[in-house]
Amino acid sequence: MERNRLSAYNRGQRKSVFSSVEDLGQRLEAAKYVIDTVTLQVVYLAARMRKPVIVEGPPGCGKTALAQAIAAAGNTVIERLQCYEGINEEKAIGKFDSALQKLFLETQADHLEKDWDSIRNNLHTLDFFVQGPLLRSLLYERPCVLLIDEVDKVDEGFEALLLEILSEWQISVPKLGTIKQRSVPFVILTSNEVRRLGDPLRRRSFYLRVEFPTVEREAEILKVRSTTSNAGLQRLIAGLAHALRGWQMEKPVSIAEMLELAQALEILGAQDITPEMRDTLMPLVAKTGSDRKRLLLRDGFASLVHDAHRYAEGISGDAVERELSEVTTR
Repeated sequence: MERNRLSAYNRGQRKSVFSSVEDLGQRLEAAKYVIDTVTLQVVYLAARMRKPVIVEGPPGCGKTALAQAIAAAGNTVIERLQCYEGINEEKAIGKFDSALQKLFLETQADHLEKDWDSIRNNLHTLDFFVQGPLLRSLLYERPCVLLIDEVDKVDEGFEALLLEILSEWQISVPKLGTIKQRSVPFVILTSNEVRRLGDPLRRRSFYLRVEFPTVEREAEILKVRSTTSNAGLQRLIAGLAHALRGWQMEKPVSIAEMLELAQALEILGAQDITPEMRDTLMPLVAKTGSDRKRLLLRDGFASLVHDAHRYAEGISGDAVERELSEVTTR
């Protein structure tokens, strides 16, 4: 039995979508995803070893983008389960279509007495089951990417529901039976740390901690993914993102929002970010009333622009803080 299990595991290894770390890296580069060496290796190992990956970090730091990039690199699709408080099995796995079952019974009215057992059995098959993303992810002929997004919003009971699929790659459904995988999906579970995930889920997964990128890395992301070719502006936008996040805003700006800012500046034909652009850029970077009030404070946006230029020039955050502190104490 153990030999059979290992043989099945080795067959799964040979069927891995990515032939090497270098192959995965090249495919992610083609998908315009900037990845560090450690994350690259963890993703490759997870693909080869058929392990889920928990990606944890603040909202907007690029967790979902990793799943999208892996799907693009593997030339496959994403099955996305968007988690929320109160989500149930029907949303995740699926349910029987009672209307379709009723219609089928009506078409078989003449055969009910003679073939009832056969008809009843047919009613409880996949033909009459509306599949949710967890079940669909197991039924692809070649592996998909299963994104279980914001899993920290569900309760421990729903976490327990996930354990069967993440351990055995199968799902048990009343009246339908146990559905085994046709292919093993690449699973990414994202968490914004609303709630600590349980240890059983963590034991079955690899773990990646993701933070907002440095100025240098965000400038590289902008270079790869934004439409602007102005390297100085790319770095300035990255500096502005770093400055905004340093303000500990109620809703920190995401990487995606900074890419939108780059697009907006290109549309406007801007080659620089100046304090006079405050009212134009405010709707793009301040998404709550309190954040807007902070940026409307006297010299608030101007100081952010000043810091953005300094970060873009390569001065560390500590140096900027020391300089501002010296100005304040004079």
